[in-house]
Amino acid sequence: MNQHRTRGRALGRGLMWLAMLALVAAAAWGWHDFNRFARTPLQVAATGDHIDIARGSSFKTIVADLRQHGVTRAHPLYWRMLAEQMRVAGKLHAGEYALTPGITPRALLTNMAAGRVLQRNLTIVDGWTFQELRQALARAEKLKHDSSGLDDAAVMQRIGAAGENPEGRFLPETYAYVKGDSDLDILRRAHEAMVKTLASLWAGRAPDLPLATPYDALILASIVEKETGKPDERAQIAGVFVRRLRHHMLLQTDPTVIYGMGARYAGNIRRSDLTTDTPYNTYTRPGLPPTPIALPGKAALQATLHPAAGDALYFVARGDGGHVFSSTLAEHNRNVDCYQRKRCP
Repeated sequence: MNQHRTRGRALGRGLMWLAMLALVAAAAWGWHDFNRFARTPLQVAATGDHIDIARGSSFKTIVADLRQHGVTRAHPLYWRMLAEQMRVAGKLHAGEYALTPGITPRALLTNMAAGRVLQRNLTIVDGWTFQELRQALARAEKLKHDSSGLDDAAVMQRIGAAGENPEGRFLPETYAYVKGDSDLDILRRAHEAMVKTLASLWAGRAPDLPLATPYDALILASIVEKETGKPDERAQIAGVFVRRLRHHMLLQTDPTVIYGMGARYAGNIRRSDLTTDTPYNTYTRPGLPPTPIALPGKAALQATLHPAAGDALYFVARGDGGHVFSSTLAEHNRNVDCYQRKRCP
């Protein structure tokens, strides 16, 4: 009987050890599988994918959203364990988060805890008009369109620039924004950027320019912007206009005529358009037009305030984006015959 008891106790101890080994093995496998989950990239289909976490979402809801989105099949317990390990379980921020190829659960939770929400970009293109800028803002995704229904004057008032004509007042650059930002936020930032840029460049301008104010420079820079097809010609074209202003010559630049025509412009300028007087027709009115005609970029502002030296008073488009410059009207007329009327000698 003692032998049976001894064997029973030995068998019990053996089973206990086997159970303990099984538990240790299961724990080891679970720990290994958990670490594999934490460092394995999520199942992201393509660049540009993202997930939107609503304000007030619980951790359980966030994990459910990730599973529904198809980026993870891991058990919610693994997500909870990882969040507890990282001490971020109750610190995840609402917002849009990028799901980039290769992102791991640990990296995603790090982004959510830090509030590194997805940023989008809106690029204001050099030479756009203010109306083209407003159209681009209206098309921008995830941007609140608070300017919708407001006229230009109301928009300027809302961004703290009441009474200003909006044309030319916004610096062409790329501006980042996140979901929930307003189009007025971008306009305010672009306006402030132009104010600072223009003030800085005006302070370092070349001497003896025929420009009385920074706003004059903004107007002329907008013309230079619209006349320039090649960046390396900006300073030359600015030099032509500066010399014409000094000599009290008409600027005679087509982009101002086009701007003054507004909706009447259908792609071509006729001779009658050049003789029809508007505040922007620089063939009929001396000096600068009353406002800019577009949004000049920093390079156009720089060229306008540091025009190239020379004696050229005219230029004509070659047809390849560049121009031919001349110092006399006779030479200019020959260039017009050659490059515009295709009557080269």
